[in-house]
Amino acid sequence: MQHPGFFHRAGPFTLKDIATASGATVIGEDARTIDDVRPLQSATERDVSFFENRKYAALLGTTRAGACILSARDAAKAPQGISILTSDAPYTAFARVLTLFYADALRSKAAASSAHGNGALVHASAIISENATIEPGAVVGREAVIGDGSVIAAGAVVGYRVVIGKDCYIGPGATVTHAILGDGVIIHSGARVGQDGFGFAMSAKGHLKVPQIGRVLIGDAVEIGANTTVDRGSLADTIIGEGTKIDNLVQIAHNVVIGKHCVIVAQSGIAGSAEIGDFVIMGAHSGVIGHVKVGSGAQIAGSAHVKDDVEPGARMGGTPARPFKEWAREIAAIRQLAKKS
Repeated sequence: MQHPGFFHRAGPFTLKDIATASGATVIGEDARTIDDVRPLQSATERDVSFFENRKYAALLGTTRAGACILSARDAAKAPQGISILTSDAPYTAFARVLTLFYADALRSKAAASSAHGNGALVHASAIISENATIEPGAVVGREAVIGDGSVIAAGAVVGYRVVIGKDCYIGPGATVTHAILGDGVIIHSGARVGQDGFGFAMSAKGHLKVPQIGRVLIGDAVEIGANTTVDRGSLADTIIGEGTKIDNLVQIAHNVVIGKHCVIVAQSGIAGSAEIGDFVIMGAHSGVIGHVKVGSGAQIAGSAHVKDDVEPGARMGGTPARPFKEWAREIAAIRQLAKKS
């Protein structure tokens, strides 16, 4: 099934329109028409993207975007043929462009009933399998899809255009918005899936809210614990791979990609745009900062905090996280020093 998306896209707009809305300056011809906004890696010639973080310089060099917002000092790094819009604050300018294209994304959609709806808890346009169970007090929003054998427990909210696969369980009081779930997914009570990512273009004048237009994609047989939060993506999607098990009170930020069959234990946190490989284990209270990669099969000890990329199969401990044996030797040495004092 081709999913229609969660937000209304305005446009198309010319580069002149985009420059006016964002405060950026077009270098060269400003009549080019742009249809959408996309990340550097997936943009096409009809899309506008942005570049600010030097970590993604390689993506800038290979992007197929039609236009890119960046600083004047980085303009020479863009590929030939791309239209350039320069700004002293590229992320802030891009936030304004996102608002131009997706103004309604500044507010999340829950049930998204019609303006003059009758207050029914299950919208008439929702597609509910005959074998699905909708418990008393559950809300199923407009154009949602609920698969065979799935249970939406009392007080849960399944939002506008959300897709729930077969044999899923959405627990009491959980909310699922802006998300597409596979089969056999379990979401425990109080979990929040698909709300805004924490995205602001920060400056000395204040903090501009950045529309979050991505989704949450959850693979088959994923389990998400009580009161865990999974933010939807900003541009790209937040992704949780098949078979991954997530404990209670875990925070997963926007654009995080988690591989297959990972185990993430309670009160852990993964910051925006981090990538977690397959079969990774994260102990309780552990954390991963944004924009780093944790290789497949790695193990992160409880209370360890990852600030750099982690090799596949590595075992890490401590803050900042370092190879487990090195960390253990440091702890032993500190104990010996304490005994001598």
